[in-house]
Amino acid sequence: MAGAVVALLLLIAACQAAPPVQEMSDARQAITVAREAGAVKFAGAELKDAEVSLESAQRKLAEGAYAQARRDALQARNKALAALSIAENAAAQQPK
Repeated sequence: MAGAVVALLLLIAACQAAPPVQEMSDARQAITVAREAGAVKFAGAELKDAEVSLESAQRKLAEGAYAQARRDALQARNKALAALSIAENAAAQQPK
């Protein structure tokens, strides 16, 4: 039983120590989609915040600070999704 607990703890620690590859990819894709949806025009500040968070994540990834890189990548994705939402709503309000 104790061996199983130790193995589980080691597995959890190993997962957290891994580079946040998926999170970084998700953030980049969200920024790209937001940009294509018009976030530069309609949600420039939010898009810039997302890009700054992604840059921070990239620096921390290069330093090997994976937990902080993961956190910043998730923030970048969330900020980009917010920019996307704003851009989509603004574009829908535009006269056709």
